[in-house]
Amino acid sequence: MSVSGVRRVVGGLSVFAVAAGFAVAGAGVAGAAPVKAEFNSDGYKVTRTISNGTPSEGDVITSTTVFTRTAGVHNLYAVRDIHPACMTYVDGSAKVNDSPFRVNEVAADSVRLSAGLTEWPMWGGDVKKFEFQYRVGADCARGVDLSTTVHFDGTVFVDDTTNGRGPSINVQKNVSTTSVSPVSGAQVGKAVTLEAKVTGGADGDSVQFFDAGAAIGSGTLANGVATLSWTPSTRGDHAITAKFADTAKANNSTSLVQTVSVSQADSSSTTTLAPISGAQVGKSTTLKATVSAPGTGGTVTFKIGGTVLASVPVAGNGEATYAWVPTAAGAQTIEATFAGRSGVAGSSTTANATVAEQPAGTTSSTTGLSVGAAQVGVAQTISAQISPANAGGTVTFKDGETVIGTATVDSSGKASISWKPATQGQRIVSAEYSGAGTVTASADQVSVQIAAPVDGGEPGTGGTGSLGSLGNIFGS
Repeated sequence: MSVSGVRRVVGGLSVFAVAAGFAVAGAGVAGAAPVKAEFNSDGYKVTRTISNGTPSEGDVITSTTVFTRTAGVHNLYAVRDIHPACMTYVDGSAKVNDSPFRVNEVAADSVRLSAGLTEWPMWGGDVKKFEFQYRVGADCARGVDLSTTVHFDGTVFVDDTTNGRGPSINVQKNVSTTSVSPVSGAQVGKAVTLEAKVTGGADGDSVQFFDAGAAIGSGTLANGVATLSWTPSTRGDHAITAKFADTAKANNSTSLVQTVSVSQADSSSTTTLAPISGAQVGKSTTLKATVSAPGTGGTVTFKIGGTVLASVPVAGNGEATYAWVPTAAGAQTIEATFAGRSGVAGSSTTANATVAEQPAGTTSSTTGLSVGAAQVGVAQTISAQISPANAGGTVTFKDGETVIGTATVDSSGKASISWKPATQGQRIVSAEYSGAGTVTASADQVSVQIAAPVDGGEPGTGGTGSLGSLGNIFGS
């Protein structure tokens, strides 16, 4: 016979919850308290127990049914455990008399076990226990009784499909938590993103944001996060909180205060490039950028296309200059970008230059860079030797793309500068000779290992010094 066949008459039905130590289904009592129901049917006393009558989303509950035979001999054929459709059967959890048992069918709202004709004999007083586990789903209704029951069939026309005998399960609302993520760089008049993280909520739920208790907007949850674009109108510290409201499936929660420091908006800047004329392959041409907000601080990066020529600190008069030695003739577009500094926004500009071919009758130069052992925070002298020695001109020294400084070539062909490394590790130091008169420009670079500062601030010798010249990178 089928478990889903014609319903038999049921006698002696009683459904109850144990008064001591168990929660009454539907009462909303917190904690993992079992609930129980008993009834009599077709010569069986049936006792059903749900391990937790008030579970939460994600909990695993155990449904246990004990059949005690109260009449003559009988063979059970099948048992179907009925559960709320919002719960999912845990694979491999089915047991008979505490031993794993094969599953015949897993449906959306039930699990069925079946046996052979003589596999489950039940003599008077015999007992069989059936056990199943389910995971509570997010779509379970909260705070209402969700029914469970058991259907069974066997020999002698036993086919019990009565519903509603319990016990009921009452899924509790999620306990939510809300937090606001730290915010940095907020400025008056500039939009900044506020982010609230919520556990226990669901996608589409609303989160409201407050500044010192005053509502400033709301966002909806997506993957546990709600955001709001907020434009502060006053500077100073702002007390930001986020509130997640009660929903049908989760309780409300409010974040701790996140203090957001809002500064005055940066003043704007403009960057201009002085006209570039007389550019020639192998000859130094000065690039000069002027930032409209005078004052020391920030850098200007000079580029041609995507190639960085140098990053130069801005002087107190708002100017940054670089000795550019073109390597190819033709039209060139120079870009100067001011990175900005505290209180001043960045800006950029471009200028066009036409580079002439290197003229005949010029003399090539060579540059030899010398860098000793180096350590963070320890000043050392780096120098470049120019040949021919009496040509004059200047040498620009760079740490990577950052200009260290510029020195004049003396009568012996030497130019020197003091350098105090700020960053440990492998660095590329370069010397770019400007050329002078009919003597063309040249350059050299070396790889230097910068040692870490000595603990306690006492510098040591450190470093491995120059790893050798990498050769002239500019020729005639």
